[in-house]
Order: sequence, then structure tokens, then C-alpha cells
Amino acid sequence: MVSHLSALAMFTCIPFANIIGPLIVWLTKGKESAFVNDQGKEAVNFQITMTIISLVIFVLSYVVPIIGVLGLLVFLVNLVFIIIAGLQAKQGIEYRYPFNIRLVK
Repeated sequence: MVSHLSALAMFTCIPFANIIGPLIVWLTKGKESAFVNDQGKEAVNFQITMTIISLVIFVLSYVVPIIGVLGLLVFLVNLVFIIIAGLQAKQGIEYRYPFNIRLVK
């Protein structure tokens, strides 16, 4: 649960804190449990995916300004999925984000 919810570190305004939070939890606690290892990787991968999408939208918004509105949508989707994943993990259910680039294996 902590690995998913640590992505809320994005509210600290530290660049890439949404990736760093889950990464720290996964690297420090991932060896203690297969469940924590699995969910830590899932959280890190999802935050990398969301960061890539956000950066693409940011760049495209300079070309077509209305695309910038999608940035808010991406932010809200990220927030909702973080909360859902945290609640599922708290119950011991392996959560899979609906779209995720699995870079960390």
C-alpha cells in the first residue's frame, strides 16, 4: 500500500517525486515480500508511464495550447488510480493499473 501511496509525493513539488517515492519503498522493502516486490514494481512502472504521458502533453501544449487541458485529466487519472491501488493493496489484492508501460521487471 505504501509503495502506491508514496507516489503522492508529487505534491511536494520535488521533480519526479512521484517516481522516487515508490522506487524507495520498492528498493528498501521489496526483498521482504513477493507481494511488496510485485506492487512496488507496478507502482514505479505506472508513475514512469504517467510521467512520460505528462511530458508529451507538456511539449505538445506548446504547439496546440488546448492540449494542455489534457494535463489536468492525466493528473486526475493518476490521483484516482493511486488511491484505488493503495486501497486494493491494503486488502492484499494484487492491483494492475489498466495501462502501464512495464519498464521495470
